[in-house]
Amino acid sequence: MSATLRAEWTKLRTTAATGWLLLGSVALTVALSGVVALAVTYASVGAGQDITRLSLTGVYLGQAVVAILAVATIAGEYSTGMILVTLTAMPRRVSVLAAKAAVVSALVVAAGTVAVLGSILAGRLILVGNGFTTAHGYALLSLSHGPTLRAAFGTVVYLALIGLLSLGIATAVREPAVATGLVLGLLYLFPILAALAPDPHLRRHLEQIGPMTAGLAIQATTNLRGLPIGPWAGLGVLAVWAAAALLAGGLTLARRDA
Repeated sequence: MSATLRAEWTKLRTTAATGWLLLGSVALTVALSGVVALAVTYASVGAGQDITRLSLTGVYLGQAVVAILAVATIAGEYSTGMILVTLTAMPRRVSVLAAKAAVVSALVVAAGTVAVLGSILAGRLILVGNGFTTAHGYALLSLSHGPTLRAAFGTVVYLALIGLLSLGIATAVREPAVATGLVLGLLYLFPILAALAPDPHLRRHLEQIGPMTAGLAIQATTNLRGLPIGPWAGLGVLAVWAAAALLAGGLTLARRDA
């Protein structure tokens, strides 16, 4: 297994696109978080805002780049025919997928940590100037605050699970464009359907089962009882989606010709 891990790490490390995609994920996440923080003022929205969640809004965009990276990790090999070389050198197919999952997760966790810390810092610096001060009942954003730390840590885990979900789907589908479309559709379709649902019970149910809507509940630090699903339960829903995708991908990889 260690040899397989080294091989997968070497492939990803020496691929130019890997670094650019990781950098893009961090940059887009922090940039969007900063833009949202700049756009929201206490005068315009008033009290009751979850400023931790506001500061982490950039994940809505950054996760798309994570998905593209994870899809390219295996679907790119199918499109170029390199998968034949990989499976000839390392015939244990499940071990290959496990190694890819481990390497993708490690890279996404590293990039996700930088992106989340950058977003929290941007929110801490910007939101105070926009009126979210102690005088209005808002404490300064800090990881020493338990719910904020949970939201930050959970967001990093969320991004890693998005990577695993994308890897599993790409392994099953094999076509990069189709796999990317399926992942992004799965992530962004549920919020759209929930917004269009006329029945509040149906809307709540869609938010509870959607991988993005459920998973990002981990970012909430206020009004937890009003959420469609609890923070950790929501992250658990995303974990189930990721596990199912990896299982489907693993079965496909093991049973189908390269």
